[in-house]
Amino acid sequence: MGCPLRILHVVVNMNRGGAETLIMNLYRNIDRSKFQFDFLTCKEGVFDEEIIEMGGKIHRIPYVTDVGHFDYVKALNVFFTTHQEYKIVHSHMDKMSGLVLRSAKKAGVPIRIAHSHSTRSEGGITAKIYKWYAGKLILSCATNLLACSNNAASWLFMNKADKAMIIKNGIECDRFVFSPEIRSQIREELEIAPDSFVIGHVGRFSPPKNHSFLIDTFAQLVKDQPDSILVLVGDGPLRLDIEKKVVDLNLTDKVRFLGVRNDINLLLQAFDVFLFPSLYEGLPVTLIEAQGAGLPCIISDVITQEVDMGIELVEYFSLDDKGIWVERVKSMRKRLLSRNVPPETLPNKGYDIKNTAQLTQDFYLAISG
Repeated sequence: MGCPLRILHVVVNMNRGGAETLIMNLYRNIDRSKFQFDFLTCKEGVFDEEIIEMGGKIHRIPYVTDVGHFDYVKALNVFFTTHQEYKIVHSHMDKMSGLVLRSAKKAGVPIRIAHSHSTRSEGGITAKIYKWYAGKLILSCATNLLACSNNAASWLFMNKADKAMIIKNGIECDRFVFSPEIRSQIREELEIAPDSFVIGHVGRFSPPKNHSFLIDTFAQLVKDQPDSILVLVGDGPLRLDIEKKVVDLNLTDKVRFLGVRNDINLLLQAFDVFLFPSLYEGLPVTLIEAQGAGLPCIISDVITQEVDMGIELVEYFSLDDKGIWVERVKSMRKRLLSRNVPPETLPNKGYDIKNTAQLTQDFYLAISG
C-alpha cells in the first residue's frame, strides 16, 4: 500500500462554520489510508488539534486583511512554489479562491478545485469589489468546480454552473436522532424548565445570519408567551451588539448565549423550533442537522429549496413580514409533533456523510487518475 494522496484544503481558519464542519465530517469518514487532508489557513481554529491527531498538517500564511493584497499574493506564491508535493488543491474561499488557484496554477499544481459554499460575498462595498476581482480569476484557474447547492454553483461559477458537481453537506445522521432522555438532560444542564418553549438558532454572529431580526421576533413572541426561551449557539463579530440589544429589550433572563459548542447534536434535542432568518446562504448544514433531529424549522425564503428534506419540517417565510414569523412560531407550540424521522430520509436525499465521503473519494480518485 502506497502513501495516501495528500489533498490541500484552503480555508481562512478551521472554526465551526458550515464549510469547515463539512470538511471535518468528510475527513472523519474518508478512508485515511488512501487520502489525507492537509490545510492552508490564515488563523488558528478550533479543529486544529483534531486535524493534527488524524495525521493532517496545518500550514499558515497571513490573511489579506492583515497584510494587504500584494503581500497576501506573495505569500500564496511562495507557499505553492515551496510545497510542490501537493497535486490537488481544494479551495473553499468562495470568490477569494481565484487568488489561491491562480498562485497554484502558476506553481504548476495540476488539479485545482474551487468549491462554492455561499450565494453572496460578505463585507462592505470595498470588500465586495475586491472579491469580485478575485472571483473573476476562478474559471480560468480552476480545473474542477464543486458546490454545496445549485444556487451556490450559479453564484460563483455563473455560466459555467452546469459544469459544477454538487457535493451535498452530509451529516452523521445517527448522532442526531431524537432522544427524550437527552432532551431532559440538556434542559436540566441549561436550567430550562421541561415545559418551557425553546426557540433555537445555531450560527455565527455575522451579518448574513440576521440575528437582529431573530431578537425582534423573539421579543414579540415573549409578550404573548412569557415562558419562551431563546438559545443562541455560536460566536462572531456581532455577538456583543446582539448581547447589548438583548439587554436593551430587557430579555436577559430569556436569552441564552452558549458560544461555540461541539455538542450541537445534543443541543438540538432541547429545542422546540429552529429559527433561521438568514439574508443568504449556500446550503446550511445546521438545517440538515435540525431536520435530522426532527425539529420544525422556520426559515427565510431566500434559502434554497434543496435544504428541505420533504418531511414537513421546513417552512419558508419572507423577511419583509415579521408578524408572520411570530404567528408561525406561536402556532408551533400547538403542534405536538413526533420528533421521529424515518431513518432512511436523509440518506435517500443524499445527506448521509457516508454517501458524501464515498462520492468525494470517488471524485478525488477520478481526477487524480
